[in-house]
Amino acid sequence: MRAARKAMAMRQSLLRWTLLVILSAVLAVGLDWLHLPAAFLLGPMIAAIMVAVSFGPVHLPGLAFNWAQGVVGCLIARAITPSLLAEIGRDWPIFASGVLAVVLLSMVIGWLLTRWQVLPGSTAIWGTLPGAAAAMVIMAGDFGCDVGLVAFVQYVRVIIVSVLSAVVAAVFVPAAPAGGLSAHIAFLPSDWLGFGETVGFIVVASFLAVRLRIPAGPLMFVMVIGALLQNLHVLRIALPQILLIPGYCVLGWGIGMRFRRETLRQAMHALPSILVSTLFLLLACGGLAVVLVELTGMDPLTAYLATSPGGASTVAIIASASHLNVAYVMAMQVARAWFLMLTGPLIARTLSRWAGYPLGHGRSGSG
Repeated sequence: MRAARKAMAMRQSLLRWTLLVILSAVLAVGLDWLHLPAAFLLGPMIAAIMVAVSFGPVHLPGLAFNWAQGVVGCLIARAITPSLLAEIGRDWPIFASGVLAVVLLSMVIGWLLTRWQVLPGSTAIWGTLPGAAAAMVIMAGDFGCDVGLVAFVQYVRVIIVSVLSAVVAAVFVPAAPAGGLSAHIAFLPSDWLGFGETVGFIVVASFLAVRLRIPAGPLMFVMVIGALLQNLHVLRIALPQILLIPGYCVLGWGIGMRFRRETLRQAMHALPSILVSTLFLLLACGGLAVVLVELTGMDPLTAYLATSPGGASTVAIIASASHLNVAYVMAMQVARAWFLMLTGPLIARTLSRWAGYPLGHGRSGSG
């Protein structure tokens, strides 16, 4: 009898995995074909939500999820270059003001959504922090929030921001093409030695981060140490699609599998408020871009993309295709993401206390 139950459980698990892989492939390729941002993360995440809500979750090994966090950590670390730091240093007062203004706007919106109990506990605060959506979701989970709801809020904003950025770029620079991951990153490594170094570094650093019990460790530890080693010319970070796509897929599965029916109901109930708050944030950031144009004389599209609250990968593609000041755009985007990754827990804890909730209150069936 026990053997029969075990065999049935294995068959059900195999069927769920089969359905998950097929759905993930179809959705990811479809979203990438439509040039939507982070298609190979969002597609698997949506597929995992559908499977988890309809048939129950699929067990994902913790080591695989940690490795996927390490891939994202390396992706962020690779963007931290001396030229980017020099770009920050040249106009640091204006630059810092632009970064902090977007953060403060998002903090006000997150606090209001929390105060009005649109989402449980500090979920709205983590969901509205505008930097490195995958990182915010991972960190929120480590600090006790409902990962499914945080992911929902983050990626609704990322998609809206990315689509609107592409539309604005098309208006200002009609020749600027949109593009997905597949159009801009090689599938196989061009630097096999660097690829081997990157994989080895991710495995070792992710393992050490878990052993050291660092919050969001595989992401934060890999990001900080990777950026340091890269700029000391000790590590060459090579991230072809053959590494990025599986990493994004596993990360999407890990996030999506934490959804439950109750999570989905809460998300859909809060959707109108999330959309209104996102549009308000976009309008406010557009106002900041106007101020930036007046103070620095830069072109409006560069200022708009630099202050855009999220969708950094799509923003980078649009900026490079439009022949803009890519370094400035990415410097502000990456600086904001780093600032939020380093201060996110403090911000969430402080705003939660002001709103009358302890940090992490409101986990609803996320496991």
